[in-house]
Amino acid sequence: MDIAWAQFTPWTALAGGALIGAAAAILLLFNGRIAGISGILGSLLTTRGSDLPWRIAFISGLLLAPLLWLLAAERPAIEINAGYPALISAGLLVGIGTRYGSGCTSGHGVCGLSRFSMRSLVATLSFMGAGFVTVYIIRHLIGGA
Repeated sequence: MDIAWAQFTPWTALAGGALIGAAAAILLLFNGRIAGISGILGSLLTTRGSDLPWRIAFISGLLLAPLLWLLAAERPAIEINAGYPALISAGLLVGIGTRYGSGCTSGHGVCGLSRFSMRSLVATLSFMGAGFVTVYIIRHLIGGA
C-alpha cells in the first residue's frame, strides 16, 4: 500500500471534523435535535410547522457547501473504480442499513458516540465492521478493484 503524501491533508481533515462537530453541537444546543442526516432528510417531507425551516436550512447547507468550496479551491480529482450495478447496489445496501440501524453514520457515529450512547456504539461498530468485511470480500475474495 502506498500513501499519496501529496494528497494527505491532515489539517483540512481536522478542520472539517471540527466543523462537523461544531455544527452537530450547535444544532443540539440551540435546537435540541440530533444532526442525523437520514432522519432530517427522511422527515423533511412529512414535517410541518416550526421544524420545517431548520430542516430545509440544514439540507440546503449540505447541498450548497460543495458549491461554495468550488469558489475557493479547484475541484478535486474524482476517480470511481466501480460500475453502475456496484454503485446502485452499494446505495441500496446503505439505505437498507440506515433503516435497520435506525439512523446513519452521522446520527450514530458523530452525534450518538459523543453522547456516549451504547446503541450508537453498537450501530457504529456494525457499520464499520460491515464495511471492513465488504471491502475484504470485494478486493481479496472476489478480486474487484
